[in-house]
Amino acid sequence: MAQDVSDRPVAPGEGQSQRAVLVSIGALLLGMLLAALDQTIVSTALPTIVSELGGMKHLSWVVTAYLLASTAATPLWGKLGDQYGRKKLFQAAIVIFLIGSALCGMAQNMPQLIGFRALQGLGGGGLMVLSMAIVGDLVPPRDRGKYQGLFGAVFGATSVLGPLLGGLFVDHLSWRWVFYVNLPLGVIALAVIAGALHIPVRRQKHRIDYLGTFLIASVATCLILVTSLGGTTWAWASFQIIGLAVLAVVLLLAFVAAERRAAEPVIPLKLFRIRTFSLSAVISFVIGFAMFGAMTYLPTFLQVVHGISPTMSGVHMLPMVLGLLLSTTTSGQIVSRTGRWKVFPILGTAVTALGLLLLHQLTEHSSTLEMSAFLFVFGLGLGLVMQVLVLIVQNAVSYEDLGVATSGATFFRSIGSAFGVAIFGTIFANRLDGALTDALAGQNLPPGVTAAALEADPRLMAQLPPQARPDALHAYSESITDMFLYAAPVVLVAFVLSWLLHEDKLRGSVTAPELTETLASNPVERSSDDEALRALSVLGSREGRREVYRSITERAGYDLLPAASWMLLRIRHRGSVEPAVLAERSTVPLHVVQAAAIQVEERHLATREGLGLTLTDQGRKVADKLFKAREESLADLLGDWWGPNRPRNLIALVQELNAELCGSDDERPHEDAPRERGGRARA
Repeated sequence: MAQDVSDRPVAPGEGQSQRAVLVSIGALLLGMLLAALDQTIVSTALPTIVSELGGMKHLSWVVTAYLLASTAATPLWGKLGDQYGRKKLFQAAIVIFLIGSALCGMAQNMPQLIGFRALQGLGGGGLMVLSMAIVGDLVPPRDRGKYQGLFGAVFGATSVLGPLLGGLFVDHLSWRWVFYVNLPLGVIALAVIAGALHIPVRRQKHRIDYLGTFLIASVATCLILVTSLGGTTWAWASFQIIGLAVLAVVLLLAFVAAERRAAEPVIPLKLFRIRTFSLSAVISFVIGFAMFGAMTYLPTFLQVVHGISPTMSGVHMLPMVLGLLLSTTTSGQIVSRTGRWKVFPILGTAVTALGLLLLHQLTEHSSTLEMSAFLFVFGLGLGLVMQVLVLIVQNAVSYEDLGVATSGATFFRSIGSAFGVAIFGTIFANRLDGALTDALAGQNLPPGVTAAALEADPRLMAQLPPQARPDALHAYSESITDMFLYAAPVVLVAFVLSWLLHEDKLRGSVTAPELTETLASNPVERSSDDEALRALSVLGSREGRREVYRSITERAGYDLLPAASWMLLRIRHRGSVEPAVLAERSTVPLHVVQAAAIQVEERHLATREGLGLTLTDQGRKVADKLFKAREESLADLLGDWWGPNRPRNLIALVQELNAELCGSDDERPHEDAPRERGGRARA
């Protein structure tokens, strides 16, 4: 359990101007942009990269190396940031990411590029987790939802812009600029962070599970090596493949033993006793598997088989991205409003499997409309299930496990992404080798153009004689689309498992999903307090804009204008307020503030001292009861987490957020509270 060792808690944003906070948020967004963009910008450049470096068989490792490194590093960055200060760690993550980017741009062969991508992934994991954590150090809880929405917008934008930018760089500069573009952006972020970011020191001492992190990363690496090298580099029955498989089993057993003894395990084993978590972990793995496997090889299909430029291949990928964003947003809103969620994993996995089967139907003769429609269906299926999986995991666990369960669900999606790319690559390499050999058999080929050479460098397709080119294109087309056929049964397993999920009623606090938790391939790393505060701040602020003061006035049993309750809480928070100044600094119309001031004076709840209003003894009792009602309204969102044995830190969290929300001028007590004659309130 983390132990707080800070001397004095400092309020987020304390002592900083709004301008300084905005500048710092801008730098954090830039850091997040670098890591998020790097997951999508490389995809459309991959065919050109592997053609130049001669390693189509190893294409998958350019993506897998980054995914594995960032996934393994994410929990370490989060805990090290808590322990040693997030600003320094964030700067270190930027530096590592930039060094990795520069080296990737200078790579001369595939092994170099793969190694440098792993280094880049180490930094990318830090950029992801620390940028989100620092937002909590910069802004008070009531404002977090607004800024976290910006980070979600960055993810949505990079999903669209990444493939396009990757294609533009390849077409007009060089594939190396896919990595070099990070350098100026990263230097700007580094400079702004160094000069403008000032955050309170809130250090927490952790017992970091280095051994568990190393072991789970090693297990994943061994298994991915088995799936990517088996049947290609080495035979399935070779001692190398068997040895790697045995080593993976041994390391897995060691991981289980280590996690049982770890004070703060990477993945607490007790979570797997919760059926919903175990099922969701498998489904998350499969969704990551399908998504990144397809995203990695679809640009190769478009560029090699259809001869589309890298830029236009990015455009052709947009229907999938748009389908994913559309269904993710829509499903989240429906779940938030209805509380019903089980239909989405079932429908999402079914539509994803259908999308894979449709993609299998693509050929070298498919029209743009056909490809766009099939890609849209595939993206639609992914989006229907991705967001909901995070929600149901959060809903299934106790409060103390909220953080690690959320991290665990996204961790399995990330590992699934790495496996998907590797396994798709193995199927592709195995199919392509035989298909090209058969297609070119007996053909009169130019010197140096062989099946092996064409497999390593698809650009040699242009040198094939006209009579040989259709068969070679068909070999490439069939080898890629067969991957989608083989992936469909895996997604159908997730479809079957989705029926086994038990639809429990959602707590109010888990109906505010965050885009960064559902679109990113990197896992998140947050504590239970962080996750609950994020959800409650979003819901609390949203509720505040929807007449919360009317509901808490009724809960407290008073006959007051909502604006009067709002004013009493402001006076309680500040000691004294001037109605005219309050109207000037808030979004509440002056006539509404004046009506509230008249009512609290007529009811002898506040008295004038100069231009300001201060509470009377009776007014303080009313304000205290309203404050308590506001706290109870937040606690209601927590459901059974707010039980008799609720932890002290959860109580403190609700009290902190309640104080923030009750001291905010930017909550509107009522959209159109009317001026009432004599100050008499409506119920």
